[in-house]
Amino acid sequence: MPANSRRPLMSGNWKMNMNHYEAIHLVQKLSYLLTKEDFEKVDVSVHPPFTDIRSIQTVLESDKLAMMLGAQNCHTEEKGAYTGEVSPAFLSKLGVKYVICGHSERRQYFGETDELVAVKVGAVVKFQMIPIVCVGETQEEREAQQTLVRVESQLRGSLKGRKADDFTTLVIAYEPIWAIGTGLTATAQDAQEVCHHIRSVVRTEWGSEAAEKVRIQYGGSVKAGNVAELMAQPDIDGALVGGASIDPDEFARIVQFKSV
Repeated sequence: MPANSRRPLMSGNWKMNMNHYEAIHLVQKLSYLLTKEDFEKVDVSVHPPFTDIRSIQTVLESDKLAMMLGAQNCHTEEKGAYTGEVSPAFLSKLGVKYVICGHSERRQYFGETDELVAVKVGAVVKFQMIPIVCVGETQEEREAQQTLVRVESQLRGSLKGRKADDFTTLVIAYEPIWAIGTGLTATAQDAQEVCHHIRSVVRTEWGSEAAEKVRIQYGGSVKAGNVAELMAQPDIDGALVGGASIDPDEFARIVQFKSV
């Protein structure tokens, strides 16, 4: 376990992988690999594509599995003429608990701004779900030593309008863009520095209680081989796992990390 009292959250972001048949098989295999004792120590959420959510909801509920259902994104509005979008209200009705907001790929490829992410976060909270709010710098920003400045700017913009009470459940994910799907990973010390800064910003803006309660994940080529060192850091409370989460054996080993 990490050196703090916050319960770890391991989230598997399957991105645009796994049709609903494959997703069912993945969850069923995970259910065999993970034990009751694992779920007593760590929260686990899975975030399949939208087309898989109903299938995974059915499996989780019928088999009484302890994994929590997540979504990768949502629209800002409850309903309306938004062809191709998915309402947060629909997700809530499907038993979704966590929704990723402002993932680096949404920001990079779909032009999502901090202002848009803030509205999505509000929509997720409105429908009693928990946002996982993503922040992270590019390679160019990192090389220009602008990591902390960029992350703080994203954090303040993406969480604009939030109240201190929101941080009791809210999750923040630090995912450096240069580490997403590249095989590169921030060192545990570098990740800790940024996550500590995130917590400091929350403390300044929303108070000490919010800072102590908010869970901060690290995302960016997390694997079984590096997760324990990351999780040993005092301000890292979990992982937002991409490619490794669609390999049930690897994701199970990540969930079952041993403290270092």
